[in-house]
Amino acid sequence: MGSKNKVEDQDHDELSHVPEHLREQVAEGLKAIKEVIAERNGKPYEWKLSDFQIGAPMGRGKFGRVYLARDKRTKYMVALKMLFKKELLKGGMEHQVMREIEIQTHLNHPNILRLLTYFWDEKKIFLVLEFAGKGELYKHLKDAPHGRFNEARAAKYTYQVADALHYCHLNKVIHRDLKPENLLLTMDGNVKLADFGWSVHAPSFRRKTMCGTLDYLPPEMVESRVYDEHVDHWCIGVLCYEFLVGKPPFESSNQQQTFKKIVQVQVPWVSVISPGAKDLISSLLKYNPRERLPLPKVMTHVWIEANRRKA
Repeated sequence: MGSKNKVEDQDHDELSHVPEHLREQVAEGLKAIKEVIAERNGKPYEWKLSDFQIGAPMGRGKFGRVYLARDKRTKYMVALKMLFKKELLKGGMEHQVMREIEIQTHLNHPNILRLLTYFWDEKKIFLVLEFAGKGELYKHLKDAPHGRFNEARAAKYTYQVADALHYCHLNKVIHRDLKPENLLLTMDGNVKLADFGWSVHAPSFRRKTMCGTLDYLPPEMVESRVYDEHVDHWCIGVLCYEFLVGKPPFESSNQQQTFKKIVQVQVPWVSVISPGAKDLISSLLKYNPRERLPLPKVMTHVWIEANRRKA
């Protein structure tokens, strides 16, 4: 009896972040997957491409493509990312992909895209990812009225990203490439942090590699200084600004001008940014990394609390 209750509690935990109207459907998928695992007697299963029905293409990049797919046995919908080994080797990216797999496999949070499994053949590496039905947040931002989100949506998404990054930092992972293109939306409108290609597991948290996206680089990266997890705090400030304005604060016509604005923290405070939002963003866009607002305080900031549940 105690064992049965333990299983039921575990099932409830797995579904706790799933909207009520979707729980039955998701529960059926989980049950089917568990049945498959039981049939395999817990032995590692060697996945192959023929295990999946391949659907419509969802996106493409320099090293491969992403397709909608369905596991034939469980009927579970996934995103299947196909990476070409030849292209990865040519671009010197094979170690980065292995690091992405290693990091994302071990992260389990409601606002982080799950890497369910991976496999390979002679020519490709396949990543089986959780399916986020509404796709890139960037597209939703561009399609929003005036190309920007209202305060409710901006606060909700900022809260969820801060929660996901706080979890990453607790697990000694720095994301390093936060931007709307690397955020996905689920069918029920929640954010999933994705693309851990530039992430690093850094137990000491001290790094010196410049990476990420130009408009989101913090001063310490621009100046080639040693940095830590506070680079992600800066990026949340830039992200929240872009949510509300429709473009990042340091955007310029050339790289040097962008770098100058970043180092001098030249933020154009346009009228669409309310005093509460300005207070939050300015507390994150600090030249000194140690002065940036801690992520738990981002989540409880008065502007976040006043707006996020309205979305």
